[in-house]
Amino acid sequence: MNAYGNYKEFDRARWAGLRSRTPLMLSEEELEQIKGLNDKISLREVEEIYIPLTRLINLKVRAAQYLREVTSAFLGCEPPNKPFIIGIAGSVAVGKSTVARLLRTLLSRWEHHPKVDLVTTDGFLYPTRVLEEKGLMSRKGFPESYDTKKLIDFLGKVREGERNVEAPLYSHVTYDVLPDRFEVIDSPDILIVEGINVLQVSKRQPVFVSDYFDFSLYIDADTEDIRRWYLDRFLVLQRTAFREPLSYFHRYAELSETEAIGHASNIWESINLLNLNENILPTRQRADLILRKGRDHQIHQVYLREI
Repeated sequence: MNAYGNYKEFDRARWAGLRSRTPLMLSEEELEQIKGLNDKISLREVEEIYIPLTRLINLKVRAAQYLREVTSAFLGCEPPNKPFIIGIAGSVAVGKSTVARLLRTLLSRWEHHPKVDLVTTDGFLYPTRVLEEKGLMSRKGFPESYDTKKLIDFLGKVREGERNVEAPLYSHVTYDVLPDRFEVIDSPDILIVEGINVLQVSKRQPVFVSDYFDFSLYIDADTEDIRRWYLDRFLVLQRTAFREPLSYFHRYAELSETEAIGHASNIWESINLLNLNENILPTRQRADLILRKGRDHQIHQVYLREI
């Protein structure tokens, strides 16, 4: 048994061999559009890591579809139009959003599940006004800062095949939920749900977000590497998005690099690292698959839960 417990470990070469003959289905230009800030993902990594992963997910989706079909045939009714739901968890700055967008693109190019939607849990954060009233602004991103009931209600409707379910939208410029702005999720074949705490459990509630997942991933890396990526991203944002007058972090735009690193380090230590250690990292063992990144931001090991 490896350090991750009851998982089967694959190095990059061995995992790449599971691709079989699955085609790439992605261009360099498309990958550039998918990448997040500072992500170092390459087409080679897509071929060696993400193409085998989409093959595995495709097999799981087809198996779920077949099970619904034979069960419905036994019952003498039409098979329900229920999506296959994938959860993606991991720390701030570890690259979850890029992985989610990449999987959405790749999975949509398989014949049996062309409609793939993506929802991030940022939209289910309480609005800034509510967080301020609750004294939770310094705990933003922690489990208590999310309207978990609203997220579970949303997933329940999607799972049951309800049409035109609304998911609230979030602005990373204003750092707040957008009032009366929604993304409509309408009967996807696959729904990807990305967020730092999607594998969280709580004794205070009988149903968890992850109860609705058919498959879940955790993006993992050494904490010091994630810290470095967070600081690098902060500096890029300081030179770009923070300069927008409406940006919540506009006050950081004119700081020197030394001052910016100081502020970013304080945010990391007091909020993101604390959340990682208390809430996010402990959920890693609940994932079906763990993608382990090295210092170069590339996936070097894959851990798949034993059957």
